[in-house]
Amino acid sequence: MSEANLVSAGAEALAKQLAAFYRPFSASPRSIAPLPQSRQPSSWWRPDKHGDRRPFLLARGGIRAALRTWFEAEGFVEVETSALQVSPGNERNLFAFATELVDPDGTRQRLYLHTSPEFACKKLLAAGEERVFTFAQVFRNRERGALHHPAFTMLEWYRAHEPYERLMEDCAQLLRAAAAAVGGDRLRHAGRSADPLAQPERIGVAEAFDRFAGIDLDALQDGGGRRQRLAAAASAAGIRVADDDTWADIFTRVLIERIEPRLGEGCATILSDYPADLAALARPKPSDPRWAERFELYACGVELVNAFGELIDPCLQRQRLEAEMNEKERIFGERYPIDEDFLAALAHMPPSSGAALGFDRLVMLATGASRIEQVIWTPVG
Repeated sequence: MSEANLVSAGAEALAKQLAAFYRPFSASPRSIAPLPQSRQPSSWWRPDKHGDRRPFLLARGGIRAALRTWFEAEGFVEVETSALQVSPGNERNLFAFATELVDPDGTRQRLYLHTSPEFACKKLLAAGEERVFTFAQVFRNRERGALHHPAFTMLEWYRAHEPYERLMEDCAQLLRAAAAAVGGDRLRHAGRSADPLAQPERIGVAEAFDRFAGIDLDALQDGGGRRQRLAAAASAAGIRVADDDTWADIFTRVLIERIEPRLGEGCATILSDYPADLAALARPKPSDPRWAERFELYACGVELVNAFGELIDPCLQRQRLEAEMNEKERIFGERYPIDEDFLAALAHMPPSSGAALGFDRLVMLATGASRIEQVIWTPVG
């Protein structure tokens, strides 16, 4: 069977290809001294392991080509962003890899591998680009698991002068394109499935809290004692709350334990309109500034996309980023610098919307891979 056929095969053919590609590793490997770290090398390069993963990797290439074709047909320009940045991003729960730039004259500057190409893409919008997309290799420390890897691919795209609801339709189209690229008709993960051809359902965060956790989040947004009232509601719903949990901690625990597992079953789900203080880079909703123009796309209980109506007020953006870093320093004892050039660019950036899609996760769901390392050509470690 040709590589082209491998890419276009459906889920049943893909399973057969996995078996066909498997072959025992018969060579006599040299003795390899163990690493001093606790993590042992995965030896993904061994022919038997690579043979198991190769159908997924070929499918990855087909999906990437299909998505690139879709963006180009929509009038987007593909861009490349530098991985080295003065700030890796300023979300409190993201951890970066730091390095040092040494100029020929010996001048030293602390730099970071970016956790997202977002700041760079927004600078391009400020420069005059109107529709951009990028497949960016990004880096996040302290993240590893079936759905997480320290180095992975983020597909980000931005539309100037268009509302963030337009991105919702983009997401639906991208799911269809990914499924078509592998000849599949279902997205699958951990025993769950979703129809990539179906229109995603849309549910607001407040509605999801009420439906799946029995918590009236809208009422809890107002008045004093906000943290204590959410803590009481979460405890009444059987969710553990620690004494030092912040309002955001409790919100996230409810989301992870009660809501996310219910999303994206049968068809993809768009979870929209997040509390404004949990969307540092999104603009407030004009109709109700307690909520933000932010949505996430889920399929099979897996978060695939995080999208915003972009905040372009540099003063408010500075306040939010500083608040994020103050909280990070309080909890973790560290903070990252704010990219002053990014804030300067916001003053020139047009009203825009942007989205970030975990490309590796999309490949996993389209091919039925169970772990992210199966769809990454050269995994870390």
